[in-house]
Amino acid sequence: MNAPAPVTRMRRVLTALCASTILLGCVSGGPTLPSGPGSGILFVGNSLTYWNELPLIVQAVFDTAGGPRYEVAMVASPDVSLEDHWNDGFARRQIERGGWQYVVLQQGPSSLPDSRVLLRDYVGRFSERIKAVGARPALYSVWPSLGRIGDFDRAIESYQLAATDVGGLLFPVAEAWRATWRRDSTVALYSPDGLHPSVSGSYLAALVMYAVISGKTPTGLPSSLRLRDGRTLTISPSLAGVLQAAAAEVTGGT
Repeated sequence: MNAPAPVTRMRRVLTALCASTILLGCVSGGPTLPSGPGSGILFVGNSLTYWNELPLIVQAVFDTAGGPRYEVAMVASPDVSLEDHWNDGFARRQIERGGWQYVVLQQGPSSLPDSRVLLRDYVGRFSERIKAVGARPALYSVWPSLGRIGDFDRAIESYQLAATDVGGLLFPVAEAWRATWRRDSTVALYSPDGLHPSVSGSYLAALVMYAVISGKTPTGLPSSLRLRDGRTLTISPSLAGVLQAAAAEVTGGT
C-alpha cells in the first residue's frame, strides 16, 4: 500500500460530500451506518488525517486485534484548521447526527502561539457538540514538518493542553515518532514531501489510537492489516516491532 500523491482540493471536497450521508460507507468501504449508539469514530481534520486513509487503518487494527468493531468516517480537506471546519459547519452537522463513541480532532502542529490559541478555542467549541451527543473528544497530536523539526516540543504541548482543557483523550502520535527515532533513527516516518506521514507513520498513528482507546498494548499485533476496502497494508515484522514498542512506550503499554 503506497502513500498517495498529493490530492486536489476537489477530490477531498467530494469525499466530504460523500461522508455527508453519514457515511454511507464512503470512508469505511461498505454501505453501513454506525450500528448502534457509540459505535462510530468520526475523524475531523486535514491531509494529515486523510493521508494513507488513516481511519481505515485504525479500523483494521481493531478488526485484527479482535474488536471492538468500529465504523469510521472522516471529514477532511487539505490545509484546513478546526476554525475552518467550525465556520464551514459541515463537521458540526456530522457530529450532531450522533452514533459516535469518539470524535478525533486534528489541525496542523499548532506550535506557534496564535495557532495554539486557535486549537484550544475550537477544540473547546467542538467538544461541547461532541459531548452533547454522548461521544468523547480525542486529540490527534501531530508532528511539525521536517523543515521545522525543532517545533516538536511546542506542538506536543499544544495538543496536551487542548486535550486537558476538555477532558478528552490524547493520541500522542508526535511523541511516538520521537520514541521510534530513539530506537532507530533511520525509520522513515515522513513521506518524501517532509510533511505527510509515510505508511509506517500512519501505521504508528493507528497503533497509538488503538492503545489509547482499548487500554491494551499494541505490542505483538500483526504487521499486515486487511482493510475493509480490500487493500492490504504490510509493514516488515522488524519495523512493526519497533513501531509497536514506540507506541506502547508513549501510551503506557508494556
